[in-house]
Amino acid sequence: MSATTIDTATLPEAGTYAIDPSHTDVAFVAKHLMVTKVRGRFADFDGTVTIAPEPLDSSVDVTIDAASIDSRSADRDGHLRSADFLDVEQFPTLRFVSTGVRHVGDDRFAVDGALTIKDVTRSVTLDMELDGVVGDPWGGTRMAFSASTEIDREDWGLTWNVALDSGGVLVSKKVRIEIEGQAVRQTPAS
Repeated sequence: MSATTIDTATLPEAGTYAIDPSHTDVAFVAKHLMVTKVRGRFADFDGTVTIAPEPLDSSVDVTIDAASIDSRSADRDGHLRSADFLDVEQFPTLRFVSTGVRHVGDDRFAVDGALTIKDVTRSVTLDMELDGVVGDPWGGTRMAFSASTEIDREDWGLTWNVALDSGGVLVSKKVRIEIEGQAVRQTPAS
């Protein structure tokens, strides 16, 4: 396993890394009634991280099954799958494709990209931390990372809401996306 470094960050060896769904969590947090955080996740997704020979030319491509949303409430999940929110019948996937990577210090990177929800594509930046690169007991190489961003769901046409008598709304416009990931090296870079 050979690695490159940028500042104090030890980067993975160049190649294609498949995101390991059994060791990755794609989650979100939104406010409910303006006071409580509601957390959820997507159970089904796949994607790759391609580490380029020049690390800042690396890329990410992830597809998420919209119907796999799980907020620990069957009624809420049904509503989130409906046309009021994700409209999974018409738009079955969400997708993130990176457009650039910037080193921001130590083990931290900014991953710029295009997030598509309901066929609306907007630019977002993931704040990413490279948590480590290790050899696994099966002879493979794994990289671990954490990433997050905050979006305004209305930018993707997710505008359903209910005004509260006390002021404010039932569901926050701001949604925090949090990813804890692990990816396994598949092939060397070409």
